[in-house]
Amino acid sequence: MTRHLITSAIPYINGIKHLGNLVGSQLPADLFARYQRARGNEVLFLCSTDEHGTPAELAAAKANKPVAEYCAEMWDVQAKIAEGFGLSFDHFGRSSSDENKALTQHFAGVLADQGLIREVNETQMFSHEDGRFLPDRYIEGTCPNCGFDSARGDQCDNCTKQLDPVDLINPHSTISGSTDLEMRNTKHLYLCQSQLKEKLENWIDTREGWPVLTTSIAKKWLNDGDGLQDRGITRDLDWGVPVMRGDQPWPGMEGKVFYVWFDAPIEYIACSQEWVGAGKGSDWERWWRTDKGADDVTYTQFMGKDNVPFHTLSFPATILGSAEPWKLVDFIKSFNYLNYDGGQFSTSRGRGVFMDQALEILPADYWRWWLLSNVPETSDSEFTWENFQTGVNKDLADVLGNFISRITKFCRGKFGEAVPEGGAFGEQETALIADLTTKIRAYEGHMEDKEVRKAAQELRGIWVAGNEYLQAAAPWSTFKTDPAQAAAQVRLGLNLIRLYAVLSAPFMPSTSANMLASMQTDDDSWPDNVSDALSALPEGHAFTVPDVLFAKITDDQREDWQERFAGTRD
Repeated sequence: MTRHLITSAIPYINGIKHLGNLVGSQLPADLFARYQRARGNEVLFLCSTDEHGTPAELAAAKANKPVAEYCAEMWDVQAKIAEGFGLSFDHFGRSSSDENKALTQHFAGVLADQGLIREVNETQMFSHEDGRFLPDRYIEGTCPNCGFDSARGDQCDNCTKQLDPVDLINPHSTISGSTDLEMRNTKHLYLCQSQLKEKLENWIDTREGWPVLTTSIAKKWLNDGDGLQDRGITRDLDWGVPVMRGDQPWPGMEGKVFYVWFDAPIEYIACSQEWVGAGKGSDWERWWRTDKGADDVTYTQFMGKDNVPFHTLSFPATILGSAEPWKLVDFIKSFNYLNYDGGQFSTSRGRGVFMDQALEILPADYWRWWLLSNVPETSDSEFTWENFQTGVNKDLADVLGNFISRITKFCRGKFGEAVPEGGAFGEQETALIADLTTKIRAYEGHMEDKEVRKAAQELRGIWVAGNEYLQAAAPWSTFKTDPAQAAAQVRLGLNLIRLYAVLSAPFMPSTSANMLASMQTDDDSWPDNVSDALSALPEGHAFTVPDVLFAKITDDQREDWQERFAGTRD
């Protein structure tokens, strides 16, 4: 048994997330966590809401609620939606927790003790119309590097170049739209990342098998221009973790909070403390402290490409700079963007299908399957209603659903609702077992390597193999001349349903549970030996014919949804 620590990039609290957010972090993380649990490994799967900074303040103001109350309500909303999608977090935490507050202040103090925090008198963008300093993310303009016209003050999402607000061409406030901005003096704390460049570079070079997307972005930030820059870790805001050195006030930093990108990744660790505090687990240190047993943990992070710089450089700089024995990430699985019907998903602009809306129109497993089988691993991909309809109808209805319906209904009609007796496996069955063994071992390899699309393709191939066997064996014809042999063929087919339920569970947990229930078994053991797995349901074992697992999406439904979600969310 191996131990896997798995974290998903934590979503902002400001509203319900769209499908692009879901497939870019939480959903593939859940897939991997479910797979590792199915293989009998010990898993701690953590996620939280990212509650600090201006996004929370502005969303609360728009809702006309105190920010703390707004965050508490939205955490509950996001937690329920995550549950609706079957996201199997061991704990879903909050970055505003007392645990994260204390741990963030601890890290800042330790980094200062290591000589890695310096005070900087600087100028920051002040908006006269808004009456406040503007965080980098709330200043937009044209990127001086690539010309993208919606670059933020901290980073261009198009070319991923690190920016400062003063670099932008024609900057404006995204709060009010005002261009009446000026640079004003203020004092902040900076993390001296530049002093850690060599350590970070050496550490990145020791990570094995990272996606090209992850390493290329990390190296770009390390080496572009003047290389890795020191980074401000405080902001002039009201909402956030107060700037303190341990439990003592930090002279000169009164009224300031830590920058959200400093405290947010620390929440991964704090979330495990919350997990213990909630009575769900014990001994969080064995997952995070290498002096407490975390050396044998494999830590995997899942995120969209826009989060890569902070997870390959800024958060590791915090961990390495502390000189304390914290567990560092072993593998960062990053994703490109899922675009929406000729444009981009956008939370701020309300464009696309959002997680709550998706669950209103179809069960979660429809979405889980399509999103994971089309995950944007090597390049950006696009959600269109036509592709969604085609994928669901062909993969889920025509392949998996059709197989289950045909074999169970045929068995009920000829043998009753029990696994039939008699007959023995022949050459066709032996060939199928060999083929499935090859395919399942390949499926396992793709899942271990976090190659999501390849795993989905292999799983579909496993379903197809059952259909091809059923078509070739044709038990409905065999029954006319050799009922005993037909019984053996049907027995294999019914055991395939249990096998498919087990293999499909990481992708479609609810459907898997329904398949096992219809086979009246709770045996979800992994098929290490395929021949044994295809005899798990013995002769005489009762089953029920399930309802239609996947209804096809009609053209009328597709057209209705396409029209309904063509505009923007209110």
